[in-house]
This record gives sequence, C-alpha cells and structure tokens, in this order.
Amino acid sequence: MTPRIPILPLLLALACPGTAAVAVETADHEQRDTRGAREAELYEKGTAALDEEEWDEAAAAFHRVAQLGGEKADAALYWVAYALNKGGHKSEAITTLRGFWEKYPKSRWKKEARALELEMRQGRGRRSNPDSESDEELKLIAINSLMHSEPEKALPLLEKILNGSGSEELKERALFVLAQSPSPRARQIIANVARGSAHPDLQEKAIHYLGVFRGKENRQLLEEIYRSSTNLEVKEKILHAFMVSGDRERLLTAARTEKHPELRGNAAHQLGVMGARPELWELYRVEKDPDVKEEIIQGMFIAGDAEHLLELARVEKNSDLREEAVQKLGLFGQQRTGATLVSMYRAETDRGVREAVIQALFVQNNARALVDIAKTEKDRELREEAVQKLSVMKNKEATDYLLELLKD
Repeated sequence: MTPRIPILPLLLALACPGTAAVAVETADHEQRDTRGAREAELYEKGTAALDEEEWDEAAAAFHRVAQLGGEKADAALYWVAYALNKGGHKSEAITTLRGFWEKYPKSRWKKEARALELEMRQGRGRRSNPDSESDEELKLIAINSLMHSEPEKALPLLEKILNGSGSEELKERALFVLAQSPSPRARQIIANVARGSAHPDLQEKAIHYLGVFRGKENRQLLEEIYRSSTNLEVKEKILHAFMVSGDRERLLTAARTEKHPELRGNAAHQLGVMGARPELWELYRVEKDPDVKEEIIQGMFIAGDAEHLLELARVEKNSDLREEAVQKLGLFGQQRTGATLVSMYRAETDRGVREAVIQALFVQNNARALVDIAKTEKDRELREEAVQKLSVMKNKEATDYLLELLKD
C-alpha cells in the first residue's frame, strides 16, 4: 500500500516559494562555481602557453575563456590580443582590441589594452615620447611602449612613478609593466615590493604579477616570501599566485606541511582549481582536521572528481563530511551521479545523509527519483521533504504526481 502524504504539508510547500528560491539560488551558486573552475582551468592553460611562448595556443585558450563571459572575460580578451600580436598576427590583434573596447569600455584592463595598442603602433613606425605626455596615465602607456625598445630609459621613469605622489592605480600599472620586463633591475624592484620592504600597499599586486608572469625565478621568489612571512593574508595571496603560475608542487607542499589549517584548506582549494585530483585524494586520506577535509571536498568538486566523492559518500565515517560529499555529487547532474544517489538512499540508514541525498536529487531536477521516494518512503518527514522539493520543480513528472496527490 502506498503511504499517504498529508495534504497540509503539501499545500504549505506550494505556498512557500521563498524556501525553494533559496535552494535554487544555492544550486545556481554551486553551478557558477563549476563554470568558474572551467574558466580558471582554461585561463591557467593560456598563461602556461604564454610562458612557453606558444602564442597560437595561448590565444585559443584565452579566446575560450572570453567566450564563457565570466569574471576573467575582459582579461582573457586582452591576452588574446597580446598573444596574437606576439605571434605576428597584428591585424587580428587590432581587431580583437576593437572588440575589447566595444564590450568592456570600463574594464580594469583598459590601460593594458591601451599600452598594447600603443606598442603595436610603434611597431608600425609610430613612436611615443613619455616626456611629451602631460597625463600620467598616457605617460605610463608611453613608457610601456618604450620598455620594448629602450628599457634602460624606461626603468628610471617607472621607478619615479612608484616613488612619486601619483595614484595607487597608476603605481599598480607601473608594476604591471615592470613585471613583464626580463631586466634584472626590474625584477629587483618588483621583488622588493612583493616582500613588503617597499611600497607595502602594492605588495598584493606584486605577488599577483609574479604569478601571472610565470618563470622559475618568480616561483622561487614567491616560495621565499611565503616561508619568511607570518602574515596569513600575504600567504593566501601567494598560494593563489602558485595556482596562477601552475605550481602544483609548491601548493601540495603547503597543503601537507602548513601548520595553519586555514592555509592548508586554501592550498587544497587552489589545487582543485588546477584539477589536481590524485593530490587532493592523497591529502584527504592523511588530513585530520574536519574543516580542512571539507575544503578538500570542495577542491575535489571543483576538480570534477566525482569518483572520489562517491567513495567518500559511501565510506566516510564523519556524517557531516558524508553529507558534504553527497551535496557536491548532486551538482554533477543526473546522468553522471543520479543512479548512484538513488542507490545510496536505499541503502543508507543515517537520516542526515538521506536528507542530503534528497537535496542532491532536487538540485539535479531528478523528479523521477523524488517521486519514487515520496511513494515508497515510510518515514513521514522524509516523504514530506521529497514532496516539498517536488512542489517547486518545473517538471512534468513532479506536476503529475502532485496532481495525483491532490485528487486522493
């Protein structure tokens, strides 16, 4: 005999869309995390190609990032133009920059785009003189162009900007130009800023640029700063820079040996962005702190590691962590994990985990599985939970079942 569902909870569920909106918003947020992870993966691929001077590969990777339309879209479009120009495709680079101006007129990368445009003009025989510019921003653009032709003249001008009374934004742009220079003096300047021994207000930007403009020396410098610093925020910025630079080895070392659990968790998150599935599984098996383990689970999700999340959902002894793993499994979609979640629900005895499975099935829009739970579940509260989820799903199977209930 099919267990009856009380009509009052059903009507209440239908009348309370606010709770459903929160659940849907949560699901949307997690899905945006997935898109963000894909964006970060492609962005990393593009920066790696830049580091190896594989210009065509870099342009292709950044083009895909721009197409995703995420937070890095404007930066990616700039790097497309940059890579095209470096690869000898100046006409295509100019066309790309025109698209950049049309789509992102207020982008924080607009100054770099102007500098690149100025550099391409110079390549066509049109030179700029920094001293002839009255506006500081235009002067910096001219210096950026000069760095490619006469760097020994540009460096003193950049140092003057850093030590002057100009805006912080202008000084950040000066750092950006210095970060692209192979000059030992330029490297010394940006290293001093990254260590915090000069211009401490620009330290975060210097660390970021050391990650963006990769290289063995930059990664070594970041490691030295990480070891010597006691500032938690600075260390977190360096971990992010390791991710940007593609340095899995140093991130894994931090995740294994860092005494501060928050930093271990942060390192695990960055490894997830890099898709480091084997490393994250190894970390999870030796980690003792539940909060750090939760961060590792988040890293596994970002890395797309459904297989290990499935194993954790089955065997993890900590019920909170099992529920976290189940929640992440729901975000992989019906085709990949739907059947497994249904199987888990049938075999599971922990109430909290069963509730997490219902939530995961809801996130997947898996109405068929929820209808089955509503029809067969003997626990009244779990049946009501399934019905409440069905009541806010735009799904024919869900609607048909709800109409069937109301007819009884």
